[in-house]
Amino acid sequence: MPDYQELLLTAMAAARETAGRGRVADYIPALATADPNAFGMALATVDGDLYGVGDWEQPFSIQSVSKLFSLALVLAHGGDAIWRGVGREPSGNPFNSLVQLENEHGIPRNPFINAGALVVTDRLQSLTGDAAGAVRDFLRQESGNPLLDTDPAVAASEAGHGHRNAALAHFIASHGNLENPVETVLDRYYAHCSLAASCRDLALAGRFLARHGLRADGSRLMSCSEAKRINAVLLTCGAYDAAGEFAYRVGLPGKSGVGGGIVAILPERAALCAWGPSLDEVGNSVAAVAALDAFTTASGWSVF
Repeated sequence: MPDYQELLLTAMAAARETAGRGRVADYIPALATADPNAFGMALATVDGDLYGVGDWEQPFSIQSVSKLFSLALVLAHGGDAIWRGVGREPSGNPFNSLVQLENEHGIPRNPFINAGALVVTDRLQSLTGDAAGAVRDFLRQESGNPLLDTDPAVAASEAGHGHRNAALAHFIASHGNLENPVETVLDRYYAHCSLAASCRDLALAGRFLARHGLRADGSRLMSCSEAKRINAVLLTCGAYDAAGEFAYRVGLPGKSGVGGGIVAILPERAALCAWGPSLDEVGNSVAAVAALDAFTTASGWSVF
């Protein structure tokens, strides 16, 4: 059996070497207070074992990591219909770009840029009646943490500074690609992006993708094929406009967020979550990328 704890300690050492690099997200004021030197990492195996190092049980704002779970729930509830309203290609542009959306007539390039996540949130709202509640409840159930919830201060901060997201949503709606009122979609989007969870919680919650669609209780959330396809989109689109660099360094499907978290999937082995609030110029955690790079280098495990 591999020594997962030793691998995590190796990864943490690599993360500590990045101290002083990057900067904490400040375009959402409520995120600017995060400790730039914080770091945590957790690993949840498909067999039910759990390992962690550093600040692995400290909650943080998951931000765009939530887009992984909203997409999974839409596919689980509504099947492939979502792909009529959003693509599956890397964007090549910043995650909040308006230009690309205009050129492509209100069809976002992929579900992990902001425009695509708004469409996914809209469809999840139609399917469940409460998109944010559906994501929250899924994370609570998979992590076993009943206290996991939206941070209202972060949600309010996002809403108060969300002019670009509002512009994206109105533009998408102008092309008939939203089913619900713009205000509802934005509110639910901010609520699920503002969920506070720890590395522990997110590693456990992401484990269904390492288990080919099986949930923690053994029930099936989605088919093996659907889980494979989510992992494929994570690999090509999950790290903002640096998905190629992430695939090159880490070699795993992963989803990052400007709160500093990254969830990565080791199919048939485990789900990982690394967190460090200091971000590079694209919006990915400097420490978390370094840790995941060190982990896959030391272990020799990747999807390649």
